Amino acid sequence: MRQIKTALLAYGGSGKLFHAPFLEVNEGFELIGAYERSKKNIQTDYPNVKSFNSLEEVLESDAELIVVNTPIDTHFDFTKKVLEAGKHALVEKAFTTTSDEAEELHKLAKEKNLKLCVYQNRRYDSDFRTVKKVLEEGYLGEIVEAEIRFERYNPELSPKAWKENGNPGASILMDLGSHVIDQALTLFGNPEKVFADIRRTRENTQIDDYFDILLYYPDKRVRLKASFFVKEMTPSYVLHGKKGSFLKHRGDIQEDELKLGKVPNRENWGTEPEEKTGLLVYNDRVLNFPTFQGNYQDFYDDLYNAIVNDKKVPVTAKQAFHTMKVIEAAKESSEKEEVICLE
Repeated sequence: MRQIKTALLAYGGSGKLFHAPFLEVNEGFELIGAYERSKKNIQTDYPNVKSFNSLEEVLESDAELIVVNTPIDTHFDFTKKVLEAGKHALVEKAFTTTSDEAEELHKLAKEKNLKLCVYQNRRYDSDFRTVKKVLEEGYLGEIVEAEIRFERYNPELSPKAWKENGNPGASILMDLGSHVIDQALTLFGNPEKVFADIRRTRENTQIDDYFDILLYYPDKRVRLKASFFVKEMTPSYVLHGKKGSFLKHRGDIQEDELKLGKVPNRENWGTEPEEKTGLLVYNDRVLNFPTFQGNYQDFYDDLYNAIVNDKKVPVTAKQAFHTMKVIEAAKESSEKEEVICLE
């Protein structure tokens, strides 16, 4: 089996938790190192890999795939350099800070005949996979309304300056918003209009930390919410159709397991506890719907197949472009306090 030599552009939270563990155990990839600007930590966890001292050193290496897992406002410049160096790119969410940047990178990858993929790992969460299955099976009939929430109780400002200093990539809309928007577009397609309320709720914050977005479709409405002041969690997915309803709490355990240092596997990884089973109500029946297994390993399997067998990447730059268009429309809507039409 051919291995894809892969390098990270950072070894902080995302590199250590969401990328390196899966690259290390997936036989299709070989993690060769990470660009570390100050702290040199990767060799403590992976002694046989390299700590690169510069971006240029990474670009000149034999890496075939480079993971751009740096702050959002650097994604465009770094990804452009990766593609110009003839490397495939996997870019963390949010893909870019503007839709124009997303479109430019999409075109560049096509010109270079390179794979450009966006790391929307939440498509591979157990809860989202379960919601997707319920819709595909048609239990609910035609959907009338849906709600997706990604909420936390975290009133303190992040110690990471780049997350709080007001740069173009710093906001809850770019962070959690890119996840729930991507999930909504994956389930229901691109909306016609957007209405949004975006606010700052934490003391001394410089960034938006609350949003309530309404996506308009011809036959349905989809509401997306995120906040840092939710102590009692309500269901993260609420779907109402003409035949029934489905309610599901956010229950994916992969991030928590990774923080504990657990190594991902192919058997029981990403298996939710039974008490987080979703509630399905249809045809006068009320039942607990079994939760599907989540596994970010599947994302890397799909990416491997895209690179080696020239298949479609699991999350395309064009899909991320549409996510950015919704983000831009939400910002405009909140500023003008009006509904914004998407082209």
